[in-house]
Amino acid sequence: MTPRRSSALLALPAVVLGIVFFAWPMVSIIATGLSADPGRIASILGKGTTLSTVWFTLWQAVASTILTLLVGIPAAYAFSRFRFPGRALARVLVTIPFVLPTVVVAIAFLALIGPGGVLGVDLAGTVWAILAAHVFFNLAVVIRTVGSLWSHLDPRLEEAAASLGAKPWTVFRTITLPLLRPSIAAAGAIVFLFSFTSFGIVLLLGAPHLTTIEVEIYRSAALVFDLPAAAVLALIQVVGVTTGLIIYARHQERSGIGQHLLPAVATAQRPVGRQRWLVAAAVGMPLAISVIPIAVIVWRVLTAGGGVGLGSLRAIEAVDPSVVNVASAIGNSLQFGVIACTLTLMVALPAAVVIASRRGPMGRWLDTLLMLPIGSSAVTLGFGFVVALDAPVDLRAWWGLVPIAHTLVAMPFVIRSTVPVIRSIGPRLREAAAVLGATPGRVWRTIDLPMLTPAAAGAAALAFVISLGEFGATLFVARPGGKTMTLAIFSLFGRPGPTNLSAAFALSLLLIVVTGAVVALLERTRAPGVGSF
Repeated sequence: MTPRRSSALLALPAVVLGIVFFAWPMVSIIATGLSADPGRIASILGKGTTLSTVWFTLWQAVASTILTLLVGIPAAYAFSRFRFPGRALARVLVTIPFVLPTVVVAIAFLALIGPGGVLGVDLAGTVWAILAAHVFFNLAVVIRTVGSLWSHLDPRLEEAAASLGAKPWTVFRTITLPLLRPSIAAAGAIVFLFSFTSFGIVLLLGAPHLTTIEVEIYRSAALVFDLPAAAVLALIQVVGVTTGLIIYARHQERSGIGQHLLPAVATAQRPVGRQRWLVAAAVGMPLAISVIPIAVIVWRVLTAGGGVGLGSLRAIEAVDPSVVNVASAIGNSLQFGVIACTLTLMVALPAAVVIASRRGPMGRWLDTLLMLPIGSSAVTLGFGFVVALDAPVDLRAWWGLVPIAHTLVAMPFVIRSTVPVIRSIGPRLREAAAVLGATPGRVWRTIDLPMLTPAAAGAAALAFVISLGEFGATLFVARPGGKTMTLAIFSLFGRPGPTNLSAAFALSLLLIVVTGAVVALLERTRAPGVGSF
């Protein structure tokens, strides 16, 4: 077996995992939807509730994307073009919401603008609450994706246009915007995808007439046990997501512009004069959007019981274990997180090595295959497990499905964060070591492994926190004794009584603290010059 072929086998575990636990469930959903009685399919598609659900899913995703871009692009400019005090901390703060569990995001907004909320206005059950939560959740995507390219653009192009008399808006429209179009399209596609498949936010902040396809899949399959209806809705969602990805891919092919990129340190400068006010405004708005909902949860935890203290933390111990076993949920989350983290590293890192080393058709196809889970949704994945994994061996009650689902959700992010690092390792280092007599194994141990270790540590932390916060798939596949922290928060928030509410806020704060620590770690382990995500 040739070394090139044997290296390709490194990706085999990831491919097998993707085929068995992602592709097969997705195919089963499609087959279930298409095999339903034609009259039944027609009745499902013709229902007014189905049409309104599809329409709301589409237009709220478009609105969420537009609003997020409007707020995020000026912030991306400020972060990429200027150095200012607290810049690193501000980047961490605006990134934390993106990796927060969606159920925590929803609870934060209920505490802010729900019944009895801090702002004194009840917007729960309105589209404004959903749009605001989606902007909060997705801002980091725009800031970091667009800002990553913007920080490398040569500012002399803009300066030359300005010296010829072009006004700032003309410079941006004719010079900067065309260069940024691929990254803006990428950020917009991701935001649209996450908003289109939104579940936890809409489930808690929405209303019966404001529901997405994702929520209706859950209600049809888990609450009323109408599997054909859930399968048809899932099929509609798969078609919608696939269409969006195809449109995005074609746009990327047409909008790419060859350009000379500079190191980020060569393009950033300190703001002077009016620039200080522009930077303050551009950074201040997303910072406020990111910090205020989290601060509300902190405040609710500290002021539980009427005073300032740790009443919410004590409320965790007071929750009736027969109703919600909080201690068991914390233990399950940690256990699943460790298993998912280990499994993700075992399958994702070898696959990332293959993708980074193969730039031909095989590398692109492998990259596309392993990125497919990010184009699906966690609820559809969990529903696929229920539909597909009953034969030849019934795995639907197996506890291992929870960490496997978490692995599938985390794997694309881990691969995407490690491939640029692997590609940044200069081949001349390996060649020099080989010339000096080092074996391939020693080259890997002495050159690749030390440079990859920080990125691997960050990837492990990312996989762990994604597992801790996963909600949609876990809601489908977790057994009664296998509830996680996110499911415990969801259960506690839906039960009456101040003790349950205080415990829900305390668990939410615990997840926020862990998430913030992981984001800070990712910032420290990210190799400079290889991308922001």
